[in-house]
Amino acid sequence: MRKLPAALTVMAMAALGTALPVSTAHAAAAADCYDAWYDGADPGYMYAYDSANCIGFLGKAEGADSNWGDSSGSFQGGDTNKATSILNAGTDLEVQFFNGTSTWTGGYICLARSEWFASNLSDDEFSSGVTVNNAISSHRWVHESTCGNNWAK
Repeated sequence: MRKLPAALTVMAMAALGTALPVSTAHAAAAADCYDAWYDGADPGYMYAYDSANCIGFLGKAEGADSNWGDSSGSFQGGDTNKATSILNAGTDLEVQFFNGTSTWTGGYICLARSEWFASNLSDDEFSSGVTVNNAISSHRWVHESTCGNNWAK
């Protein structure tokens, strides 16, 4: 009779042991972007991060940058095609991101002010169908109507 309660206890502890880290990891992931938003996001700027969950700060911009890979603008050189998470602390406009440079070409995706951030771009696609993760090459500020139905999640 003693073996059944002991076996049930071991099974319950094993189930909790696998469930708790997942919940804790999910909470920590969300906390990183929330922390970036609440603890340091300057109003009027957009931010890009090299890793998911707003980790690995790439840069921030108050204005547009038509080429994240050149030597001018807020994003430069190695910043192009590296963003895995983004944050919009804009006060009036949405941010439209492109996988092309210079003339706002290629596919686009927008991040709304009301959305605050997209913590992992691996499940988002530009309007062209290309995955957004590690593919942003430029951005600009736009009105909501410019974005159509292509929004980062």
